[in-house]
Formats: sequence, structure tokens, C-alpha cells
Amino acid sequence: MIARIQGTVIESAPLRCVLDLNGIGYEIHIPVTTAEKIPPHGESATLFTHAVYREDSATLYGFAASEDRDFFRLLVERVSGIGPKIGIGILSRMSVELLRNAIAASDIALLAKCPGIGRKTAERLVIELKDKVFADGMSPAFGKTDPATNTNPPTSNYQDAVASLMTLGYKPAEADKLIRKASTQLPAEASVEALIRTALG
Repeated sequence: MIARIQGTVIESAPLRCVLDLNGIGYEIHIPVTTAEKIPPHGESATLFTHAVYREDSATLYGFAASEDRDFFRLLVERVSGIGPKIGIGILSRMSVELLRNAIAASDIALLAKCPGIGRKTAERLVIELKDKVFADGMSPAFGKTDPATNTNPPTSNYQDAVASLMTLGYKPAEADKLIRKASTQLPAEASVEALIRTALG
């Protein structure tokens, strides 16, 4: 199994890129959330990968973070009706932070907005993954689970900030992208107001 590739970017597009490694070009399918982080042509990039082998093909899927790759694996291996193509579509529409929080909060309506996901599949996502999305001990969106309570709250400042932008008329993917960008500029414990102010500033 190819778990990680580091190479020179020779092609890039919203849903695919090609990395050159020792003269071999690896075509890798990527979600939009990863494409946003691919450096310019000629620069080095590292992607965490998942390989899918079939009788007539071998396909690589790549992600900017191992957490995104692991979530993709959960989607395609644990939820019936979700294959790699739909998995990439889901991770192109929303970040892992928002998806994990939506699953933890059983937010069927938000999950159903992902491409290729109807209400029934969104319900399966919650049923199959609710007890797994924070199995690594991470609390929703930011930080570690509180060891005193050992619980994972279903909401977070991140999710609340995204929801606030949606009430202002932003589409889920756009709201998530703005808050995701803002969260990289602020401390992990940033307030909802700070996230929104930075996102809109």
C-alpha cells in the first residue's frame, strides 16, 4: 500500500495533480480542500495517499493531511453506497472538521448537501461513523477531549461560525472554506466572533 508520496508538482487541477518522483509521474486524485494547498508547479509537495486496486486499474487518492486520508478511508470502507468518487466529492465540499462535527451532532440536513449524498445516505453516515469520527481522542474541530469528562461535545466554535455564515446566505462549502482559512490564522481556542470577523475581514 502506498501511504505517502513526496514529489515535484508537474500538473495540478481542482481534482487531480501529478507528482514527479525520481522521473515517474504519479497521477493522484485529490479533493478541492487539498487542491487549495498544492504548491505551484516545480515545487515539492507531500500527499498522504490511499490506493484502490481493481482488476483493470489502480488509482491513487491523495490528501494534504493524514487525518483527511483516514477520514476518506472511513467513508469508503465503512459506509455502504459511498465509493472513492463520492468520497472525494464529499471532502471537496466540506472540510473534515465540519464533517466530523456534523456527524457527531447528527446534522442530517447539512450532510445531505454534499454531492451524491441524499438523506438516507446521510443517515447511514451518522449511524456508521458517529462512534468513530472522534475515536482518536480529538474533540470536534479543535483540541483534545477533556479527560475529566471524556466526552466529545457535538458543537464547536468552528461549526457555530460556519453555521453563522450560512445564516448570512453563504453556501456550506463557501462558509466552511472561509472559516477554515480563518482558523489557520487564529489560536485553536478562537471564539466564534473572532473566526467570523477574520473570515469576513
